[in-house]
Amino acid sequence: MTLDPPTILALTVALAAAAALYLAVEWRSVREPSLLCWSAGFATISIGSTLALLRSSGFLMIGIWFANGLLVIAHFLFLLGVARFTQARLSRWWLLMPVVWLGMLLLPADLPWSKAMLAVQSLLVAAPTLCASSLLRPHGKSLSIGAVQLRYVLLIHGSFYVAKALSVLIPGTLIDLAAFKGEIIQVSLVEGAMAIMLIALSMTGSERYRREQQIARLAARDPLTALYNRRALDLRAPRLLAQVSPARPGALLLIDIDNFKPVNDLYGHIAGDRLLIALSEMIRAVVPRGALVARLGGDEFVILLHPASTEQIVDLGSRLRGQFFQFTAQTFATPTAVTLSIGANLFDQPPASLTELIEQGDTALYETKRGGRDSIRLVDRTGASSFG
Repeated sequence: MTLDPPTILALTVALAAAAALYLAVEWRSVREPSLLCWSAGFATISIGSTLALLRSSGFLMIGIWFANGLLVIAHFLFLLGVARFTQARLSRWWLLMPVVWLGMLLLPADLPWSKAMLAVQSLLVAAPTLCASSLLRPHGKSLSIGAVQLRYVLLIHGSFYVAKALSVLIPGTLIDLAAFKGEIIQVSLVEGAMAIMLIALSMTGSERYRREQQIARLAARDPLTALYNRRALDLRAPRLLAQVSPARPGALLLIDIDNFKPVNDLYGHIAGDRLLIALSEMIRAVVPRGALVARLGGDEFVILLHPASTEQIVDLGSRLRGQFFQFTAQTFATPTAVTLSIGANLFDQPPASLTELIEQGDTALYETKRGGRDSIRLVDRTGASSFG
């Protein structure tokens, strides 16, 4: 089979349609807006390439002007998808693209105007493509392999269309849009088919990586409070604990809600969930940067600090207890006050395990409960304990 222009266009139709269908199926599963935009872009290319086959039959308005206009729209949809993917906002100036293209419909179909049309259309394709590539630049975070590939494929694709626009300035360049004649036209068709495959693969890889990252984040978080769960804490704590030294001690605070059951009994489990969420937000507000915070389960929370000091632990615990009591006193009227008990342990050597450290904190917490609740018991590096 000879790879003449109609054959290449037929292949382009098939590739674009397959890419559109695949991305649409992916979108139905995960409902990511970027996938829908990209699927619509490939579907538009498929339709435009089908219409382009009509140009050799004399349907110039449909086969050239309208088909190339769809190509411009398709690349704008690619840009829109990348903007959704990167959560960027696009300027309203992009809405002028259809106006520029509609102005090109007034041009005649002879050779000089074919060059002008090709130049304008190429720039209209290049502009959103290069902008999409620019949006994929890493901003303080490394991109996934798929996103990096998409960035560079779009960069090369957009640069090709810039070169294509500039090539019409070369004297003697033969460009016959109606008959698919001229080296520029031939190279464009081949590049377009290759670009479709590479762009589709990169887009799929980008979204799949993002989905995997989202699943990993969900697996590491408590679904109610969005704090780390015990599994995530077990994975992250060793790095923090290994940095503990006599000069830079660490601390663990085990936090438990006093009289939590009456809240559930009197106001329902939704109110209990609300109380847990409120406490998690208070903890986030008072802990220093770099601390690890997790919900161990039920109404029990843990904070790991490094570096830490006795004064810091007492101050943090007091602030947290004060804020929590003020919130519960105003929100939930219960026979007994809803307060916080905290067991804390200050240590200057890396513990044998996180489990052992939590057990030590649990012992301190038990002493707090036995001593009347609504207080903090701190065990320092010497083993001495104090209440606050």
